[in-house]
Amino acid sequence: MQQDRNFDDLAERFNARIYDTSKGQLRLEILKQDLHQFTESKDLQIWDAGCGAGQISLWLAGFGHQLTLCDISEKLLDQAKQSFAQAELDAGFHHASIQQLAPQLAAFDLVICHAVVEWLATPLETLKLVLDRVKTGGYLSLMFYNRNAMVYKNIIQGGWRLEPIINDRYIGAGNKLSPPFPQYPYELIQFLESNGFEIIQHSGIRVFSDYLNSESRNQTNEQELLALEHQYCRMPTYRDMGRYVHLLTEKISPD
Repeated sequence: MQQDRNFDDLAERFNARIYDTSKGQLRLEILKQDLHQFTESKDLQIWDAGCGAGQISLWLAGFGHQLTLCDISEKLLDQAKQSFAQAELDAGFHHASIQQLAPQLAAFDLVICHAVVEWLATPLETLKLVLDRVKTGGYLSLMFYNRNAMVYKNIIQGGWRLEPIINDRYIGAGNKLSPPFPQYPYELIQFLESNGFEIIQHSGIRVFSDYLNSESRNQTNEQELLALEHQYCRMPTYRDMGRYVHLLTEKISPD
């Protein structure tokens, strides 16, 4: 039986592989730009559903908001606790799955769900639990691994990768950091809108960087590439080709 992915086995590698890189910094920069409006709000109730090491939650807590964090990875949750302690900030920490915790929670002003849906055994069913914890007039920040990008990247690399794509067997094959359920942006947008949410911001993360091979990357000025990432990340077509897609949505009506 398929289970939600627990990253205890990779927790020590996460900072080096994901966050302590130029790609990871670009991801944080775009997310912070999209979430800037919440830096000007006061004392919001925020749930980080599948928080990982809690980088975005820590940033938001610095503006005086009340954070609730949960993750099934005890090791990543411990990293989040340590970061909050070092920053002398408070939050509620729960070693629990979204499915376990959601029924116990009240509604929130903002719910964050970043790089989680693609690792869930039942993505849409669990996402619905998340949506139900957003107040009417509240917001959902949803970032997910983009199936468009996974398909396109494998095709332009060519070779043995084509047949698995044709047969739909390429998803999550052979890599612990390749998620089993990447999502098409248009499908998630339809799902969100059908549940009473309006898209406020739609951004692509790494719309160019991941398509460059090593030779092209070595010949490319890093600052110019980052400038282009920021220039095109919210432009239609390009934003739906990012390795990740971020949707900031407002709950305009109960489902």
